[in-house]
Amino acid sequence: MTVHDTHTPGRKAPAYKPADWLPTSLKEVRARGWDELDVILFSGDAYIDHPSFGAAVIGRLLEAEGLRVAIVPQPNWKDDLRDFRKLGRPRLFFGVSGGAMDSMVNHYTANKRLRSDDAYTAGGKAGFRPDYVVTVYTRILKQLYPDTPVIIGGIEASLRRTTHYDYWSDSLKPSVLVESGADLLIYGMGDKTMPEIARAMRGGYNLNLLRKLPQVAYLAARKQIETLPENRIMLHSFERCLKDKKAFGENFVRIETESNRMQAATLVEPVGDRFVVVNPPYPSISETDLDRSFALPYTRLPHPRYNGKGDIPAYEMIKFSVNLHRGCFGGCSFCTISAHQGKFVSSRSEESILREVCQIAAMPGFKGYLSDLGGPSANMYRMKGKNQALCAKCSRPSCIHPSVCRNLDNSHRPLIDLYRKVSAVKGIKKAFIGSGIRYDLFEQDGGAYLREVIRNHVSGRLKVAPEHTEEHVLKLMRKPPFDRFRELNAQFNRICSEEGLNYQLIPYFISSHPGCTETDMRHLADETRRLHFRLEQVQDLTPTPMTLSSVMFYTGENPYTGEKVYVARSQEEKRRQKSYFFGWKKR
Repeated sequence: MTVHDTHTPGRKAPAYKPADWLPTSLKEVRARGWDELDVILFSGDAYIDHPSFGAAVIGRLLEAEGLRVAIVPQPNWKDDLRDFRKLGRPRLFFGVSGGAMDSMVNHYTANKRLRSDDAYTAGGKAGFRPDYVVTVYTRILKQLYPDTPVIIGGIEASLRRTTHYDYWSDSLKPSVLVESGADLLIYGMGDKTMPEIARAMRGGYNLNLLRKLPQVAYLAARKQIETLPENRIMLHSFERCLKDKKAFGENFVRIETESNRMQAATLVEPVGDRFVVVNPPYPSISETDLDRSFALPYTRLPHPRYNGKGDIPAYEMIKFSVNLHRGCFGGCSFCTISAHQGKFVSSRSEESILREVCQIAAMPGFKGYLSDLGGPSANMYRMKGKNQALCAKCSRPSCIHPSVCRNLDNSHRPLIDLYRKVSAVKGIKKAFIGSGIRYDLFEQDGGAYLREVIRNHVSGRLKVAPEHTEEHVLKLMRKPPFDRFRELNAQFNRICSEEGLNYQLIPYFISSHPGCTETDMRHLADETRRLHFRLEQVQDLTPTPMTLSSVMFYTGENPYTGEKVYVARSQEEKRRQKSYFFGWKKR
């Protein structure tokens, strides 16, 4: 049976009823005939029943295991806490996620100014979640229901699982397990972990059993540490890191190195009289399991509770897009993707992707244009090591920096074939590539991939991210030399000329990255002006937890080499660097 047998392109979308979403209120729970819930999930985002939003994925995964699940989106934490009480106590546990973004990144600009909007809230309105969502929600739940377990997950919990630098308070913070009081933390993507938790809980909550699962973290007493595997790695304590920045940097190197291994060790970090234990992750999710996650019965729509309350900007951005894979082996110093999703790429099957394209083609309001066929990076679909045995011995943070690994199969043929199959689906007029393209991956394919993208998958503007022009800054960013961008620019212009297209290449750049001085920004501005680029895609670095950039920002040195690096630390220094993007600064 082919994909077209079960999802006929162009057919009408199903007419959904409120019961097709996971319940969010006592009325919706009662409408299902339930008198008890097994799991109640709390999320900092509005509830969008779509595979791009974590609460929906986790809820559907648990539902598929036979559990009765409800979601409480964006509860009011400032009143009498009725949102935290309304569904009562679940039989098994509460789940807490900050949402699709760290709440502090969601709330504040790189200059620490409060944002006036929130892309994950109906109407784009700000103010529907607190700072440090995971900690605030968990503390409330533990106050109201001290005997009910709370399991935390999502990107905010994942990137704060050990001692981390918090840019917004300009301080080191301990694991979010310590600050929140949660019983268990799931890091990374939960597709494998949550079903295993559900299966382990068939007979009720068993914390000792859950602590043995991969990809979880928890607080332990000293006697429990003695029972851990012998190959465990003892990190410097939180208290030592507070006193010694070098110790914090050394911890980061150990954590990142293990996260880049196929077979990682257990990490143990002392804090006070207890220990944060981080179990190794699951192996990369298989194609079958990834397809299963995307095949769950999502409505692909926001919950009806938001009707008449305005669009949810994050949903509007992705509702006609398709995610092809998970993971990223780029290893950029400032990026959290590999720390959360992992370095090894897991790709969906063509059938799964085409099935989703057919679903989108049947959606109300779809006019034939897919906004993105991509992923964490647009062009890593089906890429992996040719010899997996060599990959098993490797701990490089990047497969393409400082050079492309000779063991990497970076053929774009599977991706080009997929693009053409998607474009052939009835109802699809054009499939755009909106995700960032790694141009250092296709430099030796004779221009076949770039030509395919330019001819058929851009709307006149192709966005790429060289990030900087200066060699020493690019090395600290783990980005390719700027000469690669010059080559891309020449190739892009040549293809456009040959195809008779008047398209633009739009480069992204970052200011205030550790190692970058005001002189470096002046050189960047001069270089891009010589190439006739008018800069409009700009970003002032926000040091986010669990990234190499944030460690260098806090410590003032590269933890791998001990090399001192300049840091534009004050808001005035950061503003001066960013000013070069727009030509505000007189030179």
